[in-house]
Amino acid sequence: MIHRFLPSHESIKGHRLLRWLGPRLHDPSLWRINRRTVARAVAIGAFFGLMIPVAQIPAAVIVSLSLRANLWIAAVSTLISNPFTYAPLYYFAYQLGARLLGIAPHPEAATPPVHESLGAWFANAWTWLSGIGQPLLLGMLLMAIVGAVVGYAATHTLWRWHILRKRHQRLQARRGT
Repeated sequence: MIHRFLPSHESIKGHRLLRWLGPRLHDPSLWRINRRTVARAVAIGAFFGLMIPVAQIPAAVIVSLSLRANLWIAAVSTLISNPFTYAPLYYFAYQLGARLLGIAPHPEAATPPVHESLGAWFANAWTWLSGIGQPLLLGMLLMAIVGAVVGYAATHTLWRWHILRKRHQRLQARRGT
C-alpha cells in the first residue's frame, strides 16, 4: 500500500542530484520494506527528529545509508518534530534535563546569545549554555535515545503482531471452509 506514494527506484537512481552517491544508493536494502529495515529507519528517524532541530532529514538519510535502513521511512520518521511539536518537545526536554541535573528551571535564561562581537557572543553563549543549554541538550539527548529505542521496539512488536494476526485469519478461513 505504501509503495503507491513512494517514487520509483529508477527515478531515484536517475536523479541528477543523487548520482554522486553512486552504487551505495542502489543497495536494495535501502528501499526494501521489511521488519528489520523499517525498524532501523524508525529508530534513526526518531533519534534525529528529537535530537537536532535542523537538517534532520539529511542526517537521517546519511546514517540510513551506512546502517542500511529504509531511506524513505527514516526521512519521514524525523517528522516526529515539526513546527507544531517543537515547543512542547523542547519544553519537556528542558524540564527533563533540568531535573536530571538538579537545576531549578530559569525561564529568564531562555534568551539565546546576542551577536555583538565574537568575544561577547562566546561569553553570552557560555551563559546561555549554563542556563538553558545544558538542561535542554541533556533532555534532547535522552529523549532521542529513548525515542529511538521505543521506535525500534514498537516497530518490531507491531510488525510481529500484524504477521500473527494475518496467520490467525488465514487459519480461521481454512477451518471455516
